[in-house]
Amino acid sequence: MSRVSLGSGDGRIDSADSSLESHDRRRANRVGVTVRIDYATVDEMFSEFTRDINEGGLFIETEKPRQPGTEVSMQFHLPGSEEALRTLGRVVRVSRGLIGSPAGMGIEFDELTPDDRVKIDRIVRALRSAKSS
Repeated sequence: MSRVSLGSGDGRIDSADSSLESHDRRRANRVGVTVRIDYATVDEMFSEFTRDINEGGLFIETEKPRQPGTEVSMQFHLPGSEEALRTLGRVVRVSRGLIGSPAGMGIEFDELTPDDRVKIDRIVRALRSAKSS
């Protein structure tokens, strides 16, 4: 699982020294889950995978991350949910895919309904519980 600081919003790109990622400032721990995510910027549409998520955001694996601050609209299905979750977010961190971590971008949710936040929280808790069993 890659480590992306979702709470920092500093717009820095990872350097060649992966030890800089040890200062993890995200607001909630993420959990590993593979979900296809469709997302769009003002001028392009993409379909990639996210492998970790929490109530505050997610990490999209991509070889072509958008610039920090870029707004993205997203749509994805959570495991066990029939309805697609739709939300807006913004790129807060970019990773070039250094040793042991994939290339991609950390997205912080800007608009997430309370119901959707509860759905994500439930999934995250269930996955954490299953992982620790």
